[in-house]
Amino acid sequence: MARTAEGTPGAPHILIVGGGYVGMYTALRLQKKLKRELRRGEVKVTIVDPNSYMTYQPFLPEAAAGNISPRHVVVPLRRVLQRCTVRNARVTELNHDEGWAILQPLAGPPERISYDYLVMAAGAVPRILPIPGLAENGISLKTVGEAIHLRNHVLEQLEIAESTNDQEIRRKALTFVFVGGGFAGVEAVAELEDMTRDATKYMRKVSPQDLRFVLVEAADRILPEVGPDMGKWTAEQLRGRGIDVKMKTFLQSAVDGVIELSDGSRFPAGTLVWNAGVKAAPVVKHTDLPLTERGQVKGTEYLTIEGMVRAFTAGDNAAIPDLTQEGAFCPPNAQHAVRQSKVLADNVVRSLRGKSLKPYVHNNLGAVAGLGLHKGVANPMGLKLKGWPAWFFHRTYHGMMVPTFNRKARVLADWTLALVFKRETVSLGSVEQPRADFQLAAIDDSKPRQRAAS
Repeated sequence: MARTAEGTPGAPHILIVGGGYVGMYTALRLQKKLKRELRRGEVKVTIVDPNSYMTYQPFLPEAAAGNISPRHVVVPLRRVLQRCTVRNARVTELNHDEGWAILQPLAGPPERISYDYLVMAAGAVPRILPIPGLAENGISLKTVGEAIHLRNHVLEQLEIAESTNDQEIRRKALTFVFVGGGFAGVEAVAELEDMTRDATKYMRKVSPQDLRFVLVEAADRILPEVGPDMGKWTAEQLRGRGIDVKMKTFLQSAVDGVIELSDGSRFPAGTLVWNAGVKAAPVVKHTDLPLTERGQVKGTEYLTIEGMVRAFTAGDNAAIPDLTQEGAFCPPNAQHAVRQSKVLADNVVRSLRGKSLKPYVHNNLGAVAGLGLHKGVANPMGLKLKGWPAWFFHRTYHGMMVPTFNRKARVLADWTLALVFKRETVSLGSVEQPRADFQLAAIDDSKPRQRAAS
């Protein structure tokens, strides 16, 4: 008999851990494939994630640069998954052999639920190395909250430099360090450099020549996904814009905001953005699922979990064999996550109906990267695109791939308005401490009045 969410006999219960690419797209496809069963109550799908939305991460650099509204890069789960149960909670423990998981909701005590089928799609978190000062001073660009904070922080650094004559304060505020030369790091430094250059047009004491952007990469090239030639071209383009691209270089310390690199350079920086790799979400360590040496869930070409029954996985938290390259695994990117989720959902349905599963085989569509307004690099289907054509292809591709017509229309509206109106370069840092002025007023009102001297 099936184990339902309440632990009583009934319809099969499918638990999806994570509401990112794999989690949301899997649930969407299950809604389509199991439409009748869900309507009749013959099967139940529960998706668990601390957030109530899915983030389209390729748009985060543009959201940080103000090209797209942050609200337009997220998809509300409850709106698109109306036939599923969406739980805003964090899975803290899971035992698949016994078919239960412990959920910690946003408020209240933990809850234990039972399930029959598992989809582990918890995704990944930044891989933070034990570098002194990194945890205290760094920020990543994995969430929409980080994109909003980074935008406000960078613009605030410009305001600091504009409002002081202290040269040390100015140099620190106008120095921006980005660690990681993959897609996330390169797109982030390119978009934010583009934004700050626009912002300086309205300032009297800060010019583009005052800005210092540094991109640090441990390997001997950046953007390996687009190939060595295109990566080299990208590095030359960034250097041509005044961005200091340092390869074969490591971050050694960031204590008190002072950056120390392996090439011997040492300088203060007001901004440190860390995009040097990811690791599987911590929840996978609190399960009985088999893990690789890198801490990923061991997956198979059928997107099942190795050695487990009625257990599936895909995306950043999984090591999925790449059948197109012997001995290789699928890289953790959006292209694979979206395509894997379709095969995964279909295999869950096949498993429910007692049919054989199909393997995940893919054709590489290439890679695209935006490098600021009207600038980009891409190699779709073997073609090499640079500059404006690559930027246009980047926007066209991701404009088509962002989920739901609602979000497509809103993103397109943002881009269209940007053709007519100039980019907004206002820092709204106060939104991160909305009660600061209220508390200051309360403290001021609590002080006794000073009598005027007679």
